[in-house]
Amino acid sequence: MQKDQMLTRRRALLTGAAVVGAAGAAGLLVTGSGTDAARPAAPAAGAQAAGRPLKPSAYRLRPLTGYGPHQALLGRTQVRSAPLLRVSGRGSTMVLTFDDGPDPRYTPDILDTLAAYDVRAMFFVCGEMVSHNKDLLVRMADEGHVVGNHTWSHPLLTRLTRSRIRFEMERTSDIIEEEYGERPRWFRAPYGAWNRATFQLGAELGMEPLAWTVDTLDWTSPGTRTIVDRVENGAAPGVVVLSHDAGGDRSQSVRALRAYLPELLASGYRVTVPRRQYV
Repeated sequence: MQKDQMLTRRRALLTGAAVVGAAGAAGLLVTGSGTDAARPAAPAAGAQAAGRPLKPSAYRLRPLTGYGPHQALLGRTQVRSAPLLRVSGRGSTMVLTFDDGPDPRYTPDILDTLAAYDVRAMFFVCGEMVSHNKDLLVRMADEGHVVGNHTWSHPLLTRLTRSRIRFEMERTSDIIEEEYGERPRWFRAPYGAWNRATFQLGAELGMEPLAWTVDTLDWTSPGTRTIVDRVENGAAPGVVVLSHDAGGDRSQSVRALRAYLPELLASGYRVTVPRRQYV
């Protein structure tokens, strides 16, 4: 399927996704989560494109399990009826999340910016994209980022059978474990469309469902300044910000991160990833 056809199909699905998701829970923001992750055709960019080798960091050399639910919860993750929207943490803690990647055209630039400010983020990856860009998962692990499950091919899960949902999620967890070094502890439904089966299967696979508090709507290409304003205006303790690093032209998302990240840090926000405590 051509990229423009993918974009048209995804936009057509957004209306249904907003209805069949978890919108019935008070305060939930369940909207479309971006455009389909098509296989990238552009050459790699960023640190790896420049040929600079990545050195194993302290994050790679120590267990990564501190970046998910508490170890006592493993094997008995709670089955929820709505996704988590916020995270807990000391002070003005915020979490930045990026969906649909990894994409060698944009993900390396996002990783470069995060590294420049010594900030960790969450990447909800699609297994199909990982299969073509395994080196980027290794880099995420090296640099201490959290990798979550965003299914294999980014389908609308509420239209799939239970066995197909499991296939999409489990296959993605398998490839994440293979390349990242640990099975994911978090998952996010494509389009923000959740149902009982997604929550149950996610829990069976040891994952917590995480949605978002602030949607940048960057997939609509609203302009770099608009994305920056949405993040800065929505900033608050516990906020989870949704952006994308794949699925289309994400150059605006790359530029916006460069602008708003230093502003958040200068304003006193601690931009980090969920650790042992979460809501």
